[in-house]
Amino acid sequence: MTPARWYRALAGAASATLALLLLIAAPAALAQSNRIKAVDVSTVGEQTVLTVELERPLAQKPVDFTTQNPARLAIDFADTGIANGRAQYDYGGKVVKAANVVQIGSRTRMILELTRNATYRTDLRGNVFVVALDNVAPAVKNAAPTFAPAATMTPAAAAARPSVRHIDFRRGADGAGRVVVDLSSRDSGINIAQQGKNVVVDFLGTTLPEHLRRRFDVSDFGSPVHSLLASDTNGNARLTIEPRGHWEYSSYQTDTQFVVEVRPVKEDPTKLISGPGYRGERLSLNFQNIDIRSLLQVFADFTNLNIITSESVQGNITLRLKDVPWDQALQIVMDAKGLASRRNGNVLWVAPKAELQTKEKLELESQQQINDLEPIRSQVFQLNYQRAEDVRRMLLGMSAGGGAAAPAGVAGGAGASARMLSKRGSLTADARTNQLFVSDIASKLEEVQSFIGKIDIPVRQVIIEARIVEATDSFSRNLGVKLGFAGQYNNARVGNTYNNVLPGATSDNGPFLSLPAASINGTNPANVAVSLFNSAATRFLALELSALEADGKGKIISSPRVVTANNIKALIEQGTELPYQAATSSGATSVQFRKANLKLEVTPQITPEGNVLLDVDVNKDSVGIQTTSGFAIDTKHVQTQVLVENGGTVVIGGIYTQTESNDTDKVPLLGDIPVLGYLFKNNAKVRNRTELLVFLTPRILNESVSLR
Repeated sequence: MTPARWYRALAGAASATLALLLLIAAPAALAQSNRIKAVDVSTVGEQTVLTVELERPLAQKPVDFTTQNPARLAIDFADTGIANGRAQYDYGGKVVKAANVVQIGSRTRMILELTRNATYRTDLRGNVFVVALDNVAPAVKNAAPTFAPAATMTPAAAAARPSVRHIDFRRGADGAGRVVVDLSSRDSGINIAQQGKNVVVDFLGTTLPEHLRRRFDVSDFGSPVHSLLASDTNGNARLTIEPRGHWEYSSYQTDTQFVVEVRPVKEDPTKLISGPGYRGERLSLNFQNIDIRSLLQVFADFTNLNIITSESVQGNITLRLKDVPWDQALQIVMDAKGLASRRNGNVLWVAPKAELQTKEKLELESQQQINDLEPIRSQVFQLNYQRAEDVRRMLLGMSAGGGAAAPAGVAGGAGASARMLSKRGSLTADARTNQLFVSDIASKLEEVQSFIGKIDIPVRQVIIEARIVEATDSFSRNLGVKLGFAGQYNNARVGNTYNNVLPGATSDNGPFLSLPAASINGTNPANVAVSLFNSAATRFLALELSALEADGKGKIISSPRVVTANNIKALIEQGTELPYQAATSSGATSVQFRKANLKLEVTPQITPEGNVLLDVDVNKDSVGIQTTSGFAIDTKHVQTQVLVENGGTVVIGGIYTQTESNDTDKVPLLGDIPVLGYLFKNNAKVRNRTELLVFLTPRILNESVSLR
């Protein structure tokens, strides 16, 4: 081929290649019609504002969705690119920690790493896209304790509430279980938390249709999720996910679809023995006087591990093991020869214990020397829920109650042996701004940041309601009689009467028999009198019957309620203080007071399973009878410790008393005559019953609510 032909062939190939590249790049160039120029974060009042500046206005608003575990906010910009195809921003703010911007084809995704789940709003202003995130946690700003159930909603209001439209379950490619909840509105408040061995999702202010209120058996899907339970709790939809085995979960929401993924937890490959006991594949060994190095090579061939043996590993061993897990057999061999191992990935290093300990000691001493020479850095930590002075004491290893506490800014103290900072570190607490100023090496600053992230969280709160019910049932009945007899002969009086029933008869108002009925509660009995006399009106008989019956029923319900933080004692009381005279040491008297009140004193502790352990002390005192020394106090008191499920009710105490009495006053012999004996006796019958019951109901307030 001539040079001219070579030139024309090469030119044609170059033109074809250039055309092909232009065809491939043309769609991407056309798709990336816009570009992100800058991403900025600022704090405005109680909000964190993220500003995304683009080259030109967007044709459509970006699509966003959130994940709750971990807390992230993802935003997709269609037909948009970014310089170099990727960018990363570190902010370290109250809500936004970092932003990762990645171009994927013709679109760009921005992922915001959040410190916690937060409510947010988005707005498109020309070529600027704005995201406003609330700095105040939703649980602190929106969750308010309610002491009574909400009022019954009208049908129109109930129809306007969000609802759960469908619940679906799918199995992921990695064996994960995906629970998909379809909502009627993206504005439903969602609270997800692990309670014991279950994951509980509460859809606040959201109704659940009757046909979805049931249990879903999904054990046949082969995922960690065994079953689902959809129920209605005080007008809110609740979904309880019941997994099995070792698992972890994450959740996210896209528009009206809320997804919870439960994944199986994989074993850590760097652990020689994973989990409780030995789980390695079983093997059998039978060797006589085998070299220890050769035996370790057998383990390497069986397990496909890379085993490095120290030169100081020497000697022979005789062993016979049958059907033993390989990790247990290896441990037996190392214990028999005084060896130890360290594993890194699939590499296992075996050496004598003393040699490993010496090596680790040298590494620690070297690290300590590096720490002594490492430059000191300073960092400011803004505390939201803890007091700066309390955290300072914890970091310095001091008790929160005082004692030998070092002044702010002093690096030592009486409890400095348990301090978290290095010996070169120091810190200062500013009570006015509630900030900590820490100076130490970088590794210690990371430990302090991790420690503060774990303790500077909102404390869960519990509302405790007690109901003290006192019921009384009393019955009293009194029957009595008065009997008189009188006679008149030639204007002479014979006998006694207590009424001037005839004009010619005299009376001294003294009855022959007087057994009247007694009054009850200050009420006199009713009387019926009958007089009988002969035709000459010279003799007569007077009979008076008296009777009174009282029946009473009563009920007293006392319902003290109190809200308190987890592990914090709460006290609420109402009543009267009664004065009384008390002698002093000098012999004089002084006026002191005693309380007759209703008191609820309780300390709640939320267990990992979501139950509430209560140390409770309930008093129900009232003013009693008056004595010469003052008023008596009628007391009702119960003190106990009880474990109650969240929202459950338990009876922590009860007293039942019953009093019955039947008193009869009668004339001997005459009062025992059947029927007629009632004319010669009176009867008083009393039956009183009292019952005291103490009910207790704790409810855990929602610690975080994700509102969209």
